[in-house]
Amino acid sequence: MAPILKLGDTLVTGLLNELDDASALALAEELTNRIASDGARGVLIDISRVQIIDSFVARALMEMSAMAQLLGARVVVAGMSPAVTITLVELGVELTGVETAVNAEQGMAALGWHRSASRFESPPARAVSPQ
Repeated sequence: MAPILKLGDTLVTGLLNELDDASALALAEELTNRIASDGARGVLIDISRVQIIDSFVARALMEMSAMAQLLGARVVVAGMSPAVTITLVELGVELTGVETAVNAEQGMAALGWHRSASRFESPPARAVSPQ
């Protein structure tokens, strides 16, 4: 199962390419429990590793999104490949109320996280006085 990370009031998880039925159900249950227990206001589901999606995984993604929304969390699905997009349309899957983003960074930005404009700089070195 994919890990679920907490960043402030946002949970971040992803779908793996080899997601089986049991793993999908376990992830949905764990995500739902974490939204409730952590008081998450946003959820990012990164699907960039998914190359092929079937009807079960598509339905699991739709159900995870619906459950998160019912618990008051805003959902962003990030990293959808063109092949997955085409398959979802062909399967008639509608991700109602789910926002999408090209990648995880844009998804996090949509949820209110912004990358710092400057890189981390270490403080200037101080001279050590002899004792």
